Amino acid sequence: MSQSAITPAQTTAELTRTAVGSDTAALVGRALMSAIFILSGLSKLAAPAMMVGYIGSAGLPFPALALVVAIVVEVVGGLALLAGYRTRSVAWALAAFSVATALAFHHQLGDQNQFIHFFKNLAMAGGLLQVAAFGAGRFSLDARRRRA
Repeated sequence: MSQSAITPAQTTAELTRTAVGSDTAALVGRALMSAIFILSGLSKLAAPAMMVGYIGSAGLPFPALALVVAIVVEVVGGLALLAGYRTRSVAWALAAFSVATALAFHHQLGDQNQFIHFFKNLAMAGGLLQVAAFGAGRFSLDARRRRA
């Protein structure tokens, strides 16, 4: 079919399919990224004494307070990202958190495991910056707030 034979209705339908596909990808992407934060935060709740010791061994001050902050950031931030609530701000915060934890806990790049975790955190930050730049998409609380 030539370009001139495409009707406005066909063009609109194609654009709608593309938008739904993009919005679905945004939702799935948010769900996949949020999972690591939510699960990590909940795992910290399961073994708080061990986590305080780990945070302290990294040389961070006030490890008990740092644990509480980490749990709140990961669980609340992860749930907000999943729901698409204040998504751009949450994505910025989680990206900064990901870079900070990479630098604080995974900086021994000579250790293959630490090397992988360091760059995993940077990759997560990159994905989160994409969310910060482009938003949550139609399937989010942010989109519902804009329509209301």
